[in-house]
Amino acid sequence: MSTNLYVGNIPFQCSEEDLNELFSAYGEVVSAKMIMDRETGRPRGFGFVEMAQAEDAQKAVEGLDQKDFMGRALKVNLARPREPRRGGGGGGYGNY
Repeated sequence: MSTNLYVGNIPFQCSEEDLNELFSAYGEVVSAKMIMDRETGRPRGFGFVEMAQAEDAQKAVEGLDQKDFMGRALKVNLARPREPRRGGGGGGYGNY
């Protein structure tokens, strides 16, 4: 079963390939995804890495959390499940 990791404080010059290479030292990486800003297309400084084995993911957390990478201290932990979004949107016209 694969395990998803949250990776924060990613340097802006880092690529998804760099993340994949960094985490592959701890085991098989299924995917590495950096989150991009919708408006500018630039990285937002965080992303997610999916590891094939839970044990390897735990090793990556222990080995990479607070580790200096390209001049920044990474924040690595198990990703929380995505919470469902609430409907609506507002716009000021509301449901009266």
